[in-house]
Amino acid sequence: MTGTRTVTRLDRVVIRFAGDSGDGMQLTGGRFTAEAAAFGNDLATLPDFPAEIRAPRGTPPGVSSFQLHFADHDILTAGDRPDVLVAMNPAALRANAGDLRPGGTVILDCDEFTPRNLAKAGYAADPRTDGSLAAFTVHEVAMTGLTLGALEGTGLGRKDRGRCRNMFALGLLSWMYSRPGEATEDFLRKRFAARPAVAEANVLAFRAGWNHGETTEVFAAVYEVAPAALPEGTYRQISGNVALAHGIVAAGWRSGLPVVLGSYPITPASDILHELARRKEFGVVTLQVEDEIAAAGAALGASYGGALGVTSTSGPGLALKSETIGLAVMTELPLVIIDVQRGGPSTGLPTKTEQADLLQAMFGRNGECPVPVVAPRSPADCFDMAMEAARIAVTYRTPVILLSDGALANGSEPWRIPEISGLPEFSAGFAAGPNAPGGAFWPYRRDPETLARDWAIPGTPGLQHRIGGLEKADGVGTISYDPANHDRMVRLRQAKVAGIDVPPLAVDDPSGGRARVLVLGWGSTYGSIGAACRRVRDAGLPIAQAHLRHLNPFPGNLGEVLRSYDRVIVPELNLGQLAMLLRARHLVDVTGHTKVAGLPFTAAELQAVFTDIVKETS
Repeated sequence: MTGTRTVTRLDRVVIRFAGDSGDGMQLTGGRFTAEAAAFGNDLATLPDFPAEIRAPRGTPPGVSSFQLHFADHDILTAGDRPDVLVAMNPAALRANAGDLRPGGTVILDCDEFTPRNLAKAGYAADPRTDGSLAAFTVHEVAMTGLTLGALEGTGLGRKDRGRCRNMFALGLLSWMYSRPGEATEDFLRKRFAARPAVAEANVLAFRAGWNHGETTEVFAAVYEVAPAALPEGTYRQISGNVALAHGIVAAGWRSGLPVVLGSYPITPASDILHELARRKEFGVVTLQVEDEIAAAGAALGASYGGALGVTSTSGPGLALKSETIGLAVMTELPLVIIDVQRGGPSTGLPTKTEQADLLQAMFGRNGECPVPVVAPRSPADCFDMAMEAARIAVTYRTPVILLSDGALANGSEPWRIPEISGLPEFSAGFAAGPNAPGGAFWPYRRDPETLARDWAIPGTPGLQHRIGGLEKADGVGTISYDPANHDRMVRLRQAKVAGIDVPPLAVDDPSGGRARVLVLGWGSTYGSIGAACRRVRDAGLPIAQAHLRHLNPFPGNLGEVLRSYDRVIVPELNLGQLAMLLRARHLVDVTGHTKVAGLPFTAAELQAVFTDIVKETS
């Protein structure tokens, strides 16, 4: 007990903050996430916001939300359905109430439930009184009025004081879930250091929310979620985009190469540019250029000059970069292309997630133009796969496409900071002198194991050579239109990619081999698939799971794994692109399960699919 309140201990909670896109929901959710991370909980997040800079205020299309799942144990997703919904206005309630689990809690700003706001949200009647919220526990809190009152003496105008109500909500939820508040107050003072009055107003609003929870009789209980038992180490909360940026920095450090990012801002990849622009102390150069084509050209030019060239984009930008990627294939220079996938085609759904660029990454260039493709499975895994993409690019002298997506980019989770000494090390191995008879330099002379050509930095005495998009003669590198040479070079480039060293596919099957059904995923479906498989196993049914992080080339044992099971299910956030490749490459009749709603799979929907198929197969 604390005072007259019961302390209820929970193993997990899913909270969603929702309001207008100008209400600070991403900041509020991000701060609560930081509190949970500092406390030691395992966590996963799912931010969601409209593509419009400012959709009509007070309407469902303009609602921004942030969902956080935190727990005292290992979790894999941001949660299927919220346990708690904080709704800052009627539109936020209307857009999100359908996702709340039965028996869940709604905390709403009752000051915003005016007839005008209800009409803008599309309500014919007040949902607080018409019975539509009967399945939930509803707490009406006058957040706007209480915030305005708490900041009365700050000297700020009414509008500026009202903007602090998101911190009131954060303070109330921090009190409800026993989160420490000192770090949030320090954060607010640093964030608004240039505007001390605004900083103190946000701190006061945060405290007002906390004190409201402490003093009101409305909330009969407070809740505790104990820290999770994570492996020993130093952790920080990290999003997928930040992890990608840090992985690129680490790759430059371990390879000894300067990093040059050529990029053009595009949702949801822009944070990679923002983060790398802050890392000048590590020798990172960032170029924000005029378009996607220039971005790829700048990155490839940097690689030609002896740097690790990187370019970041989303699906539409990947299409524009295709000609330069083909040039990188022909010149056989390292280049890392990060594609943070979003809903398409065309402009599509810029702020929603999808996995529909796989076939573009595999084949979206003219001619026989093979490119290695890798895909991280979680926000923290983005760090490792950024390093892996750079390792392949440098070692094999090839462009590499890394396929992230919006869910990974904006989502976050705890990340154990690795020891630098434990990270993979790979050297550029620049050509230092002549490599051919008579003291000549042949730019297309190849390493017998990797088939990588010699990489010579321009200006190195005696290593002058011709380079460009026209076909080159094997070895000597002169321009060649000879049919037999072209056939040989095409096959060499393909063999180089096919021969890339990738680890075998690991299968998770706690049943000890009894499972007859395998679920195979790639990219951000890892968490949903894993959570669903756990539920199926908890119900007493055997099921195996495997996840691809290398998509070109596939792991060498993939065919053997696929043929070891009676049924293979492939869930994808597209119309079945990986399933198509698996059928073509391995002649296995996989069962696809697809979704293109701009949202991740939930564990519950996959659990239902998996359960039915396991029962059919047994």
